[in-house]
Formats: sequence, C-alpha cells, structure tokens
Amino acid sequence: MGVSTSSPEKGISVVTVDFPPVNALPVRGWFELADAVRAAGRDAEVRCVVLSAEGRGFNAGVDIKEIQQEQRQQRDRPDQRGATGHGALIGANRGCAEAFAAVYECEVPVVAAVRGFCLGGGIGLVGNADVIVASDDATFGLPELDRGALGAATHLARLVPQHLMRALYYTSRTATAAELHAHGSVWRVVPRADLPDAALELAREIAAKDGQLIRLAKAAINGIDPVDVRRSYRFEQGFTFEANVSGVADRVRDTFGKSREGEDR
Repeated sequence: MGVSTSSPEKGISVVTVDFPPVNALPVRGWFELADAVRAAGRDAEVRCVVLSAEGRGFNAGVDIKEIQQEQRQQRDRPDQRGATGHGALIGANRGCAEAFAAVYECEVPVVAAVRGFCLGGGIGLVGNADVIVASDDATFGLPELDRGALGAATHLARLVPQHLMRALYYTSRTATAAELHAHGSVWRVVPRADLPDAALELAREIAAKDGQLIRLAKAAINGIDPVDVRRSYRFEQGFTFEANVSGVADRVRDTFGKSREGEDR
C-alpha cells in the first residue's frame, strides 16, 4: 500500500498509487506521490512517466475522514494549547498542490492511465498530465461542493470547455471517458483490461524520442501555457480554507459522512 515506482521498459517509469479501498489519499500520500513523480522525472534514463493506480478506481481525492478525525479531536479537547484543528486540511492543501505541480513540472511527459473513478484530487493529477489514456468505465468529476470543499476547477478547465466545466462543477456531475475523448482531452479509450498495455504503448512511442529533446519539448510546451496552473490552483485553495474557517465546510462534510455511512451499512 502506498506509492511505488517500477521500470517495465527502458526509458519508461511507472508510478503507481495504491491506497485501498478507493485511493482517497491521506496527507502523506500526496507528498509521497509528488516525490515519486519528481524523482522519476529527474532520472536521466527516463523519457516518459506513466501515472497509474491499483484498486477500484484511479483516485477519489482527499481522505476526508482524516480531516474529520482531526477536527473531532479538536472539538473534544478544546483546551489543547495552540491547536487549530486545521492541520490535516493545511496538509492536504499543500500535499495536493505539490502532487499536481509535480505532474505538471515533471521533466518528461506524464501519461495518466485512468480506470474507474477519477474524482477531486484525481482531476488535479490528470488535468496536469500531458496525455490521458482511459478505460471505458472511467468517469471524471469534481464532487467538491458535495464534500465541503472547493478547488481543481483549474484542472477540470483543461479537460472540458469553459461552460461545461462550470456546469460539472456546480452540479458535481461526472463525465465519461468517451465524453472527454470527444472533447479531445482523452487520447484513447480502451477496455479496462487493456489499459496498462495501451498506456505503455503510448509511453513507448514517446520514450523512443531523443531524451534531451523530449525534455526541451516539455519545458517549451509548459512555457507557452496560457494559465499558470500552480498559482491558479493555490488561488482556489484560499476559498477552500475560507469555507472551512467559516464552518460551512464542516456542515457539508458532516452530511456527506453520514450519507456514506448509511451506504456502507
């Protein structure tokens, strides 16, 4: 369990996330992912990184239970000197920002291999990836408003047109891999069983290029990007924190937690 790195072929590094049961990452998981992607990109022998996941889906975002647990502890022990109850939230904010930036700033192209659900923080990862290959059961969305959070509209806007991004964001609806393929943001849609091979096939084609030139190409493309994705996302996170200190995030998150408990039963 955690984040692992493998090298199935020359020039290709595969970074795999595995946090059962749904790949909702704790704070440490986001930082581990950032470190793994950056390390792979710094390896002079690597020319393409594949970002993948084990389990039911690609990514379910932040581990909300970790944030709720800390805040419950703070409510139960209000006499703790200097405790704010926001340590996990701040950690998640910083961890997500680092993981998303690591994908975007990786020195070589990053191919995201997405299967199943890709939600919340998952959108931040794939929105900053260079190419997306998805299984035919993949769905993409930002259920942030249902979970007492905000953010990653920056990255959803890289996957769908502006007005569709707003509709998906406000409603918490998801889009299918086929729909994103129609918008041009998903390179290829394949059966779930074929996803690893499809991602490696594309990575192999990229890795066949000159190593120095592919790194220059990545830097050049990032340099002409019309949006500073790191600054844009950090701006969004300010509103996430405001929602938390105002109490509205707790109210929504607690409702979400109760509904999930009912589903589990």
